[in-house]
Amino acid sequence: QVQLVESGGGLVQAGGSLSLSCAASSRPGSIFVMGWFRQAPGKEREFVGGIRWNGGSPEYADSVKGRFTISRVSNGIQMNLQMSSLRPEDTAIYYCASRLGTAVISRPSGYTLWGRGTQVTVSS
Repeated sequence: QVQLVESGGGLVQAGGSLSLSCAASSRPGSIFVMGWFRQAPGKEREFVGGIRWNGGSPEYADSVKGRFTISRVSNGIQMNLQMSSLRPEDTAIYYCASRLGTAVISRPSGYTLWGRGTQVTVSS
């Protein structure tokens, strides 16, 4: 069973930056997508961004476009999320997820593998 493990969460002041990583224990499949989601208290899990592992540019939710950057690490299966200009409304548990196929979709139910999440707190 492939496992996804997030790391890098923490507390940061508004306007600051934070970087998250997601490492997969092995390749989820021959063709797959990896994505970032977040869930704030009392809210539904929402799409942050995602990337086709075999190529293509990352896709982002409008709420983070221009502030967050997703990148792949060539060694192993690792995806990073660089977050800048953070706002208090970015506070949430951030999850890494994976799905087979080529479509970067925003629906959480479309992803079959999930990490346990890492907390990001942005203070005002």
